[in-house]
Amino acid sequence: MQIAVIGAGSWGTAVSWLLGNNGHDVRLWAREPEIAEGINANRHNPTYMTDVVIPQRVFATPDIEQALAGSEAVVMVTPSIGVRPTAESMKPHLGSAVPIVVLSKGVENETFMLMTEVLEDVLGGRERVAGLSGPNHAEEVGKGIPSATVVAAHNEGVGRLFQDAFMTPTFRVYTNPDVVGVELCGASKNVIAVAAGMSDGLGYGDNTKATLMTRGLAEMSRLGKARGANPLTYMGLAGMGDLIATCTSRHSRNRGLGEHVANGGTVASFEQETNMVAEGAFSCVSVDELAHRAGLELPITHWVRAILHGGASISSASDALMGRQARDELHGMDLVAE
Repeated sequence: MQIAVIGAGSWGTAVSWLLGNNGHDVRLWAREPEIAEGINANRHNPTYMTDVVIPQRVFATPDIEQALAGSEAVVMVTPSIGVRPTAESMKPHLGSAVPIVVLSKGVENETFMLMTEVLEDVLGGRERVAGLSGPNHAEEVGKGIPSATVVAAHNEGVGRLFQDAFMTPTFRVYTNPDVVGVELCGASKNVIAVAAGMSDGLGYGDNTKATLMTRGLAEMSRLGKARGANPLTYMGLAGMGDLIATCTSRHSRNRGLGEHVANGGTVASFEQETNMVAEGAFSCVSVDELAHRAGLELPITHWVRAILHGGASISSASDALMGRQARDELHGMDLVAE
């Protein structure tokens, strides 16, 4: 197929490498003209994933109309805060039936929409929109290190189309009709990873991180249940799989943000130093608000938000979490799919 990849950061670079090597003709939209020029001239992204050799089948352009022209499918890889404005820029140049898969992980702060819902709101066509999520660090996917992921789509045919497009000997793709669950997993696990990074920054041990991850998964599952997600999705690649990778990996931006903050940094200084966006910095607000609207208590998420945006100290968060009232471990959870 001819596929447009919208976004030329680390993930966009890795996805372009994957799709180009899988026999597809890729047009990669880069917001910065110098990135597009560098890719076309030297076959390397000059800013992100600089060691990856980008296939000749990939053509980069700063012109979104040129990137979309003739495309049979679209892959969106912008930060979540950029999905709506980018989709609005795409709208005049995109056919009404072209399938779109979004790899961005987040919940829109103003509307509390998932990324697929934002695309549907701007571009129309619920049946043509899908989401892809899983334990997929760009730094590993772009080197052909064995990985797996999930494509969630309302339309089985669209799910299969993107499954076939992405599937390679080193990148295994599963499908799942639970779009809400897969997307909520992707957004909420980033918040837990920030907390895990704070634990690392404070020098806490494996016990602490394991506790944060498992109780974080409980929070994720409660929110998913309230939004009608399949609880079994949280046991799969988009849930537990991505949570493990994001909370433990040296590649994880969100874990790195938490460690950076624990050592005295801020969200702004992290972005300035890394030239990257940690989605958990935004998702902690929107996921916390979703919980409040559903009458749920997500204590880890609440405290990550309070630390990043409310001036709370990590020590006060630790004391509050460890001092919570004793509960049954499975309170508020339903582990049986209906």
